[in-house]
Parts: sequence; structure tokens; C-alpha cells
Amino acid sequence: MKTIIRKVSVTEKGARVGTESNQYMLEVAPEATKPQIREAVEAQFGVHVESVNTANYRPRTVATRTRRTTQTQAWKRAYVTLRAGERIEIA
Repeated sequence: MKTIIRKVSVTEKGARVGTESNQYMLEVAPEATKPQIREAVEAQFGVHVESVNTANYRPRTVATRTRRTTQTQAWKRAYVTLRAGERIEIA
């Protein structure tokens, strides 16, 4: 099985979303589906997931120092809502 969850996003937006509505932002594999993300979170962190929302990010074209252009990688973010009273411990 390929790795579904790449990392838990620890940003200001992620902290604000987490405290307001018991949600966590995760960077996941671009080909991962919502049911796969739900199963992976429940198995890895031992919590119960209520809902999963996803956002796809397209690759951006960026200029390098040598005036060439390259593209960043496409990635996917998942907003995972947990049951009330449950948390993901971020070490």
C-alpha cells in the first residue's frame, strides 16, 4: 500500500481551523480518494473521522536563478473533521 498521508500541515491556518471546528489539515497523495484518506487517518491516529474535504493544488511555473522555468509538483490537501473530543497528537 502506498503512503496516503504525507504529513500533518502545521501552519497558522491549520491551527486556526483546528481550534475552531475540530479539523486538521493533512498533505496527502494526489491520487488518494476520500474513503482511502478516512481509512488511513483512522488506522494511523486511532480516531474517528466524521468528514473529509479535499483541495487539489496545480503545479506552478517558477523561474530559476538561471532564467529557466520549471514546475512545482501538484499536491493535495485534505481537511479532516474528527468527532467531538478527539484529537490528533502532533509530535
